[in-house]
Amino acid sequence: MKRHLILLWLAWFSLLYGFQWLVTTRLQVKQPDEAVSWSANETLPSSNDGKIYLLEPFMNRQVAWDSEYYVGIAVGGYDDPEAGSVRNPATGLLVIKNYSFFPLYPYLMRVLALPLKVFGLSPIGTATLAGSIIALLGTLAGMFALWEMTRDLLDEESAWRTVFYMLVFPSAFFLAQIYTEGLFIGLAFSSLMFTKRKQWIWASLLGMLAAWTRAHGAAMSLPLLLAWVMSINWKSEIRSQLTWKWALQGIFALLPLGAYCIWRTSPLGEGWAELQEFYFGRGLMTIESSIESWKNAYFYARYMSQEGLIYFSIEVAATLTALVSSIWLLRRDPIVALFSLAVVLLSALSGSAQSMARYMLIAPAMFIALGYWGKNKLFDKAWTIASILLLGMSVLLFSYDMWVG
Repeated sequence: MKRHLILLWLAWFSLLYGFQWLVTTRLQVKQPDEAVSWSANETLPSSNDGKIYLLEPFMNRQVAWDSEYYVGIAVGGYDDPEAGSVRNPATGLLVIKNYSFFPLYPYLMRVLALPLKVFGLSPIGTATLAGSIIALLGTLAGMFALWEMTRDLLDEESAWRTVFYMLVFPSAFFLAQIYTEGLFIGLAFSSLMFTKRKQWIWASLLGMLAAWTRAHGAAMSLPLLLAWVMSINWKSEIRSQLTWKWALQGIFALLPLGAYCIWRTSPLGEGWAELQEFYFGRGLMTIESSIESWKNAYFYARYMSQEGLIYFSIEVAATLTALVSSIWLLRRDPIVALFSLAVVLLSALSGSAQSMARYMLIAPAMFIALGYWGKNKLFDKAWTIASILLLGMSVLLFSYDMWVG
């Protein structure tokens, strides 16, 4: 099993990277991009001028948008002035934009870059290579965990199909770029796998690392707490089951949330929260502003831009697919379903109706449900064709620094 998964992983990222080279060598894309209301000003031929972390020739096709900050933190730290800064209108103080991003991924890039210096690349190129390796290894770990969870729930054939569907999902190329998604699914999916096996220490430790990778990691405590409660046989005498070991397991279940809170109260976390509120317009379950953002997205897509219509159609389709899949899985696998549902709600109600197709990548219920529905041969072929076509379009746009989430 592991050998075949590794071979699939090797083929996937090799073909993906090769495709990125192919399309950028053969085709030219018209600029600017009007996928969202602000993207036209950010996708001009001169938009990346002066952004040193986006101009390094080595692996340049895998670096765009948020990649700038991960590479920048790895090379120059959080206070690197090259990242640029924005002024908080409430305080009048400048906040460096690097603080918008969680620390684990760029710090791992910095560590891995040390031995990679042997290749003689520039510091930026070395950090980019490190980020790619970490993202790809995280994706491989996520593939293993997703395969195990799906095989236990369905069967081996469905497990293969589920992993394949994840790799060809329209936004799956992010798993191989300088973004956190690859590392995160490796940590989060593995934590879920260990949670289902009641291996509390590994599940909690990986959940903690996920909480230092991106905000959704705090939700890793939800499946752990659910598994902890489900470990009690409520039809038997309860008091005898309330042991010190059971209480300790409950403490372990809270570790991911605790790790997030520790980071959140640090200077890095304070800067992150500040930028999320005034710069990105995001927050925790900001329902009113989320509804307004979805309304604005509908208006823009419906009346202002055909590019926007396609972009937001993919965003909505991915969100609805993840939502329906999570609900479908609730009775079959409540542990995985609860985390996936949390991902959907925390993302869709974060205050901004953008990047949903990327965020839904970390909801494993979506791929498990698709793997189950793929037992129907017609669905399997149709979904595969549609998904790969949209994946090709999306990775082409990303490779040209267009906005895809």
